[in-house]
Amino acid sequence: MMTRRDAAIALDVPLEMAHRHGIPPRISEADLAAILDAPPPWLVQSRANRTGKRPVWVHLQCAACGYAESMRPKKWWPDFTFVACEHHTKDEVPELPAGAVRSEFDGVGNRFVGVVDAMEEL
Repeated sequence: MMTRRDAAIALDVPLEMAHRHGIPPRISEADLAAILDAPPPWLVQSRANRTGKRPVWVHLQCAACGYAESMRPKKWWPDFTFVACEHHTKDEVPELPAGAVRSEFDGVGNRFVGVVDAMEEL
């Protein structure tokens, strides 16, 4: 059995949409496979309405330890160079490339800091 959240990730729809369209709190993998094989009209319409500008779910994985989670991206998130768990030190994450400037964004996912490395303009 998988959770509604896991089913929403597999269907690539928001959790709220999965709830609204009757996906139960726990669903078997066979029932999910049946939905994927013969998508109901609401799922077909949802996929047709996508503009492709922003993904429904993103997979975040720590560059230091490999811890991973899937989250709904926030509008304020830039394109991160990498993410790392909040507790890692600067020695545990990838080095800053020569001539680059590093920006850090707290509050990414449940426990990550998002990092953007950009080349410094002269």
